[in-house]
Order: sequence, then structure tokens, then C-alpha cells
Amino acid sequence: MNAQPRPVRDAAAELLGRVMITPALPRPRLRRLTRLYAGLTLYGLSGALLVHAELGAMPWDVLHQGLSRQTGLSIGTWSVLVGAMLMLLWIPLRQKPGLGTLSNVVVVGMTVDLFLWLLPETDSLVVRVALLGLGVVVCAVATGCYIGAQLGPGPRDGLMTGLAARGWSVRLARTSIEAGVVATGFLMGGTVGVGTLVFAVAIGPLAQVFLPLMRMPDRESETTGLPDSR
Repeated sequence: MNAQPRPVRDAAAELLGRVMITPALPRPRLRRLTRLYAGLTLYGLSGALLVHAELGAMPWDVLHQGLSRQTGLSIGTWSVLVGAMLMLLWIPLRQKPGLGTLSNVVVVGMTVDLFLWLLPETDSLVVRVALLGLGVVVCAVATGCYIGAQLGPGPRDGLMTGLAARGWSVRLARTSIEAGVVATGFLMGGTVGVGTLVFAVAIGPLAQVFLPLMRMPDRESETTGLPDSR
């Protein structure tokens, strides 16, 4: 089979470069993919642990849980649907997705549902507190893996950085968005509690510990270095 003419390849690369952060998978490819999907799977596990603890979910999962209770669709299904809808908001904000962005939308939602199904029921407060602590730590590790792969921000972080590019401070954009989703989710029946507060306070410092440990070489990070908290 003849190789594509160089002008065709160049034109295709230019087109992909206009719509995606990572039109080609940078080297080392296998390590990046392994780290990306390990991180996304751990995100799903951390979300499931916090929801299962019933002491307060991550901010975005409060919304997903509220939507789930109102509609009967699973938390993971709503994670996928909300992520897809947020990416539509990227268009006017001129944000570019990467492989990590597209994978985030699907993989996190699927794995949240999987782990919620696998985790056994418990009424023990001690166990629930342990699940809360474990969920926050696992999310920090997931953040290091996922952001360290440097294959594009999550759909929620892309919304935040898009607003920041329009003149909002990152702190104001993040706080406004997450306060809005928590309030909306709570009104629909999502669980807000000490776990939500613990997550908000602890995830930043913990993520900063794991980010340098997991960072891949040879690409400048496309994200803010903060977790795509849900």
C-alpha cells in the first residue's frame, strides 16, 4: 500500500491540530496511555468510594447523584452525559480537547458505576470514614496519573480554563462553577456533607504531592495542575 502523499498528511495534521490538543500521541506512547487510563480508572474508583461512604460526594458527583435520583439513570451515566454537554460549551470558549479529554468523558462514568456495583454495603461509620479518606487519597493519585500523561484536560477543567481565558481568575471560575453544581445537586437530592468539605480542603495539597511523581517528560502540561473534581 502506498503511503499518503506528504501534502495530504500535512493537511490532515493541520486540521487535527486546530480541533485537538494532541492530534498525535506523543512518545512514550505506551507509558502515556497506561498512565492515562490508570488515572481515569482510579478517578472512577475514588468517586465511587466517596459516594458509597455517604458522607458527602465530590462536587460534580453531588450533581450527578442528584440527577440520578431525579431520573433513575445511574451516576456514571450522568457523568458521561454532563461531560459531553460541557464539551459543547468548549466550542464558544475555543477550548481544544485531547485524547485524555474524550477518554475522561467515557471511562470515568463507566468505572464509577462499575465500582459502585462492586463495593459491598456497609452501615459502619468507621468503615464509611475509611472509605472517605481512601477516596480522597485515590483521587490525588488519579490526578497525578491523569494530568501527568499530558493528553488534554478533563471536560470540567476545560470549562474552567476557558472562562479564565476570558478574564476570570482561575480561583473565581473554579469556585463559581463548583458552588453552582453543588447547590444544584443538593437541591436534587445529592449528598453534601463533611466528605465534600474534606475533599475540597485536602485534594489540592495531596494532588501537588503526586503530580511531580507522575509527570511524563517531553510535553508542557495543558492543564492547571488541579484535579478535574467531580
